[in-house]
Amino acid sequence: MVTLLWIIYILDCLLLIGIILLQPGEGGDLAAAFGGASSQTAFGARGSATFMQKLTTGLAVTFMVLSIILVVVTNRKQESNIMKNLPAGTESKSAPVEPKPAATPAQAPAPVPAQTNPAATPGQAPARQAPAPKPEAPAAQTPAPSKPAK
Repeated sequence: MVTLLWIIYILDCLLLIGIILLQPGEGGDLAAAFGGASSQTAFGARGSATFMQKLTTGLAVTFMVLSIILVVVTNRKQESNIMKNLPAGTESKSAPVEPKPAATPAQAPAPVPAQTNPAATPGQAPARQAPAPKPEAPAAQTPAPSKPAK
């Protein structure tokens, strides 16, 4: 059903392009471009609609209606869940991903203290503070003196 609608839609597009290109322009001569005398007005009276004009109108209406119908039909078709369409037993059974261990305090960077100066006025630049001291490495352990064996 949808394939048939697409075929009609494409044929309608091609026919509409062809019919529009076959129609002559209305008052499109050089004199009309510069305001020359012309018996036709911009949207004024003209004769009865020709077969080509009626065909263009019909094809344009068909194009618009088919556009709306195809949007509705294809959206309705795509709303189904893709997991429902899988055959039974084809779900992926991958191992759960283990989270990375959190950083230990020795690896974590030291927090930066907030730079506040209560004595600073609004127009004054904030005072600089000394950087936080780096944590010292643990002292190397020296082996205890061993007792001489007797």
